[in-house]
Amino acid sequence: MMNLALAILIAVIGQVDTDIIISGGLVHDGSGAPAKRGDIGIKGDRIVAIGEFKSIGNPRRLDVSGMVVSPGFIDLHTHSDYPLQNKPTNANLNYLLQGVTTVVTGNCGSGPVDTANFYAQLKRAGISTNVAHQVPHNDVRRVVMGNVNREPTAEEISKMEALVDRAMRDGAWGLSTGLIYNPGTYSKTPELIALARIASRQGGFYASHIRDEGAGVMAAVEEAITIGSEAKLPVHISHIKVTGRSQWGKAGDVAMRIAAARKEGKKITADQYPYTASSTSLTATVIPARFREGERAELVRRLTDSGTGPLIREAISQAMGRKDAGADIRIARYAPKPSWSGKSIAEIANITGKSPVDVVVEIERNGGAQIINFGMNEEDMKLFMRLDFVATASDGGAMVPDTLTSPHPRSYGTFARKIGFFANQEKVISLEQAICSCTGLPADILGVKDRGYLKLGHKADVVVFDPSRYRDLATYDKPHQYAQGTVYVLVNGIVAVENGKANGKLPGRPLVHDAAGGR
Repeated sequence: MMNLALAILIAVIGQVDTDIIISGGLVHDGSGAPAKRGDIGIKGDRIVAIGEFKSIGNPRRLDVSGMVVSPGFIDLHTHSDYPLQNKPTNANLNYLLQGVTTVVTGNCGSGPVDTANFYAQLKRAGISTNVAHQVPHNDVRRVVMGNVNREPTAEEISKMEALVDRAMRDGAWGLSTGLIYNPGTYSKTPELIALARIASRQGGFYASHIRDEGAGVMAAVEEAITIGSEAKLPVHISHIKVTGRSQWGKAGDVAMRIAAARKEGKKITADQYPYTASSTSLTATVIPARFREGERAELVRRLTDSGTGPLIREAISQAMGRKDAGADIRIARYAPKPSWSGKSIAEIANITGKSPVDVVVEIERNGGAQIINFGMNEEDMKLFMRLDFVATASDGGAMVPDTLTSPHPRSYGTFARKIGFFANQEKVISLEQAICSCTGLPADILGVKDRGYLKLGHKADVVVFDPSRYRDLATYDKPHQYAQGTVYVLVNGIVAVENGKANGKLPGRPLVHDAAGGR
């Protein structure tokens, strides 16, 4: 600590001992303020000088003239919990090569319940990016109650509260819910308030994949606001959107309700990926929650039952009607038939000679599938993008290219698309706002105190990119393509990407939260 204080003091008077100097770039500090040309001095894992300064020692100098220098990007919403524990996905290259230096896990209520064990696993595996975890409500509920459609008993609430409390004490940053997924979809608002209060006591926040992003989106937003008010903690709405053709044009209503709550002093934010398609399970998309109780074997039995089978098929048929006869749903991953990946339900029906409903039933009887759902309007998406309380987040996961899956391109392209395409090329938002939405804003939402900005004493998580080349290459048809134009990425002061290529180093760390602030 004394060495850091001395280094900062020396920086103030114009001389500093550095290991690395990032020289000559256009520096965006993460606040949304206009960029300034200057140098960044790094010693160990900290930023010790910014602007003009004299260096002592023998630092490595990275000449980045003509490049943009930014804080490393923070992805508030990933599903990388399990991939990061295993090789080769622990290297997280699809994010690192975009300039992401911190990812948040435990989203949509799913992930490891035992934070301490999860962080220990990450340390054993080695990771290239930092990781901040949330307490996943769905899995907390599953541990205590299983996948059942009923309210918890007082004893079960107490057990869930204890699990949330333990996870928060072990370093989780907040409580996450996924209220369209099992078993969280069966929870009522009082249960969520009770658990959110536990997170609140430890200085955490409440992040939610809200209960409905379509016709019931306003009520779902209202529920999230209520939970935050009752539990006295910040609320964060995950992957904000208005989905379903009948709901297009209603983004303004959602934005106005959140803005009104913020004006009242409530802490409410959101994140967004810059695409008009989402990705989730086929099951959660087309089969009502009342049929999803229990294990998959029970769902399969219901599909063939003379009583429930026709009801489920009718629900699927109605869903197909809302999804352009299955043309809006594309298979991302279906293990029994990898050749179906990249094809829509409508295309598969045409190829096989089956109805779209029969195709869905076959998939559900054989384990289900991950899908891409084309359900959003571009103007709604752009409206959310312009809001100053909406951060950038991918809703993707750590992965490596393969020939068996056709995932959503957001896992490879979210940050490059937001900054390279929507800011630099299309001018939907300014470059300053785009960078802030990837850096300072998510740091503030998360509550991390020493990342997300280029400031003296902050951790040296830094990305350098070429503004003329920084673009996403991943598409819906060819999703397994890394972003281009990232020149350098430093994580905790260690260069992990140089000259556009990952060097194999794994400098990431699990980030432990405490009530006094992140560390």
